[in-house]
Amino acid sequence: MTTETIPAPRSSYTPPRKRRVNWEKWGWLYMRVSGLFLVVLIFGHLFVNLVSGAGVRAIDFAFVAGKWADPFWMVWDTLMLVLALIHGANGMRTVTNDYAHRPILRKTLLGAILVSTVVLLVLGILVIYTFDPCPSNAIAGTLPAFCKAH
Repeated sequence: MTTETIPAPRSSYTPPRKRRVNWEKWGWLYMRVSGLFLVVLIFGHLFVNLVSGAGVRAIDFAFVAGKWADPFWMVWDTLMLVLALIHGANGMRTVTNDYAHRPILRKTLLGAILVSTVVLLVLGILVIYTFDPCPSNAIAGTLPAFCKAH
């Protein structure tokens, strides 16, 4: 039988290291949570646009204008846009980390994913919140029928 000695308490104390953020864990968790929300948002979007009302034939400029006149649908579509784009970008980040083995290539691809995601988010949100179906400086013949003459 061997005997082991137990070191004296606090004889070689090393302070605990600062914990870093585990980005992979948070990315994994985001994919699951955003996926659940996206199922609800997308099926709600498809139901309103395709099942209720006149179906796909009713989707036109006036339909979108009427839908985005309601703040509820603006928030709904914004949530769907943001969650879907970040969900997709996170998936592309995972694929890039798995298959891009050279560090320069990986950083370049990850940078391109980040830039394209930010650009698409900004443009998409701008379209949703600045959409005006009846702009005041438009030519009268180009306005939709539901716009009042200016």
